[in-house]
Amino acid sequence: MNKELKSIISSLERVNTGQPWYGRAVYEMLDEIDPSIVYKKPNDNTHSLTELLYHMITWADFTLKRIEGDKEKDMATFEALDWRAIDPKVHTWKKGLAEFKAIHAKIIELLNEKDDEFLKEIVDYRKYNFRFLLNGLVQHNIYHIGQVAYVKKLLQ
Repeated sequence: MNKELKSIISSLERVNTGQPWYGRAVYEMLDEIDPSIVYKKPNDNTHSLTELLYHMITWADFTLKRIEGDKEKDMATFEALDWRAIDPKVHTWKKGLAEFKAIHAKIIELLNEKDDEFLKEIVDYRKYNFRFLLNGLVQHNIYHIGQVAYVKKLLQ
């Protein structure tokens, strides 16, 4: 049985590509951003759009690697990437957007192979289970797409 897991997958898909209750989907909002503004910061205390995107990538990839049971990429790997220094030659908007979408597609693919018992398993390097992690990923995407929308508005 995977009724709860299907609900979590549905929430992730609705937030990323569907019609979420709060407004527009994550991919829709990210896809419409003009790459000419992605490295700009509205002020010294805010992140650029690219910093926000790559932060979202870091924790989506953390989620993916935990689902895969990857032991090579440990907590220190992801902490080092969190709010990383952005190099415009390496961290392009197009590349980041493709990576973000690919990670989420793989997460959903892997979750479709699991059952609800998986949600009770404890996440490597954490003291919580996959139910908490996956619901947290949905919340994380919502939280940061709100920041993306705000920064975009400030830069236009």
